[in-house]
Amino acid sequence: MILLGSTLISAPIIGLQTGAELARTKSPVIDPANLTILAYELEGPLLAEHPSLLRLADVRELSSMGLIVDSSDEFVLPNDVIKLGEIYKLNFTLVGMAVIDEKRRRLGKVTDYTLDTTGFSVQQLTVRRPLLQSLNDTELLIHRSQIIEINNNAIVVHSEAKAPEPELHQVVGSYVNPFRKSEPAQESAESRN
Repeated sequence: MILLGSTLISAPIIGLQTGAELARTKSPVIDPANLTILAYELEGPLLAEHPSLLRLADVRELSSMGLIVDSSDEFVLPNDVIKLGEIYKLNFTLVGMAVIDEKRRRLGKVTDYTLDTTGFSVQQLTVRRPLLQSLNDTELLIHRSQIIEINNNAIVVHSEAKAPEPELHQVVGSYVNPFRKSEPAQESAESRN
């Protein structure tokens, strides 16, 4: 299933044992190397420790009610999982990052993204254009295959492809349609007689 990343911000975390809301998602922990969401930082009054993270591997089900987990025992600290702690310390936020093309022209800023829920990988970026460019297009959708590089300052994407201009050729001689006969009325009258 594909959905917007903003729909999972402030989503309730429901415990399967109690059926009650345990916490809410605050922000995603995104791996900038492959643009996958590894976990969500949580907020809520029932949390024992701050910051608490919920790894997406520990989510039992994603439903219309929210993220369903077995219990609050699934919440981890950033240092509990080494790889998760390293990525959490990067403090990488996708929303708000500048997007530029190969020629260093500014395309806009990321306002949202779409997720594939099978692997929680970012599939498309929604980019809001600068003021003058927004007169033509207010938003751009950039697929993950167009991304060349992600650095500390911006996301670099391929330049816009130009459509090839059609070439006009002169026709030498006149074209004769072989299916059209020059005298259809006379031939049809002779064939009936």
